[in-house]
Amino acid sequence: MCTARSTWPSATPSAKCPSGSAPRRGTPAGASMVHSLIEAYALLDQMKIVKPKVASMEEMASFHTDAYLQHLQKVSEEGDDDHPESVEYGLGYDCPATEGIFEYAAAVGGATITAAQCLLDGKCKVAINWPGGWHHAKKDEASGFCYLNDAVLGILRLRQKFDRVLYIDLDLHHGDGVEDAFSFTSKVMTVSLHKFSPGFFPGTGDVTDIGLGKGRYYSVNVPIQDGIQDERYYQICETVLKEVYAVFNPDAVVLQLGADTIAGDPMCSFNMTPEGVGKCLNYVLQWQLATLVLGGGGYNLANTARCWTYLTGVILGRTLSSEIPDHEFFTEYGPDYVLEITPSCRPDRNEPQRIQEIINSIKALCPGRCVTCTDVQASYSYEPDQWHYFKQFCEPGVNSPRKVCTYQEVMEYFHVVAVLWQVSFST
Repeated sequence: MCTARSTWPSATPSAKCPSGSAPRRGTPAGASMVHSLIEAYALLDQMKIVKPKVASMEEMASFHTDAYLQHLQKVSEEGDDDHPESVEYGLGYDCPATEGIFEYAAAVGGATITAAQCLLDGKCKVAINWPGGWHHAKKDEASGFCYLNDAVLGILRLRQKFDRVLYIDLDLHHGDGVEDAFSFTSKVMTVSLHKFSPGFFPGTGDVTDIGLGKGRYYSVNVPIQDGIQDERYYQICETVLKEVYAVFNPDAVVLQLGADTIAGDPMCSFNMTPEGVGKCLNYVLQWQLATLVLGGGGYNLANTARCWTYLTGVILGRTLSSEIPDHEFFTEYGPDYVLEITPSCRPDRNEPQRIQEIINSIKALCPGRCVTCTDVQASYSYEPDQWHYFKQFCEPGVNSPRKVCTYQEVMEYFHVVAVLWQVSFST
């Protein structure tokens, strides 16, 4: 039996930040802050550190197009941020084509694949790659600081053994790249809790985005407004995940835990602490499934390291001391030098009634929650075109047979259908 509680595929190549610059998220030096704090708390003693292999072109091409990978490799070798074709591939602005970026992206992707392989081989029940979680990248373009979608690559590797994989994204931003990748399948269900507001990147992830074709109802989106704190966030997360787990019955989980939801992040949106995210993590861990844990956003580097170190302690069942231990990056944690993060005084913009409406919609839309077509035909009058829309809407997935609901549930379900499809149903 493997004695490791979790696995940390370390970030890779010995790339450094430019001389005189501070570590940034998405660089090996930024990842080093996280790794160093975890080491300072002596958490590595309870973990098995696995040296990751760099993702091969073939492994990356299991999702990304050859044309995109070849272009990324070319501009990375040349350090050419002004190549005329780069715009076509999403490079530039928030995804600059800096020298060596292809190698670093392949290293991060390889670390996530290595972590997934550890789960496949039964070496551990929880595998971690904090530098991963690049959830915005599309198959043929970079997006939102993400050059490679390691989360998708990890899920594809897990699917070699596990029939149903649940992807949970708790980053501030919608996990659009992962959702898009699996929007047509019922074998991977994606759940994303994120800020949804006009003009906020990436602009997708409304509650009405539910997947397509065979993947209809297998995309779950929870749009949240600014200022949310731990208690309300956990209530939403627990309610949604309880419903999803019951209807999807996953065999494995991929959990993206971006730290840009934490108070003090430059995004200035959510108002959470690591304790709140830790409660959500613990809820998933109690399922006792093979779980791949990834990082994501987080632009206050000290708070990101605090958050992911705390969450590593949660996975290991360790309570960590408040005082930051002395280590290489100790001075970055001033002026208080403590692990805890205090929420700000910003107001919570999430109205309870609106949150309840979103949760009710999600419950109605989850696979297996729809009423039988026969019962609806027997209970309601309808126009032919209205019935056509309803029948499309309630088509169940492979693993989600129809079930009979109560009269109240039927009424609630019809209300949701009417809102989403703009069709008026009459009794």
